[in-house]
Amino acid sequence: MKYNRKLVLVCTGKDCKSEGAKRLQKELSHDPALKGKCKWIKTKCLDHCKSAPVVVVGDFFCKKATVQKVSELIKKS
Repeated sequence: MKYNRKLVLVCTGKDCKSEGAKRLQKELSHDPALKGKCKWIKTKCLDHCKSAPVVVVGDFFCKKATVQKVSELIKKS
């Protein structure tokens, strides 16, 4: 059985939270172009605090994540 939605891991560690990880996830989850394409999973610290916020899309690790960067990764992968 194939899983059609992308797994998107969002770090919820202290630094990622302070750099807007929660807001980033909220904006992306309400994007109509991505609706139903992702499964959002909150994680504990991913140990890249200096590059916060950190998001993992499939096999791709996104440091200093922005809505645009993560959206492009989701669409590419």
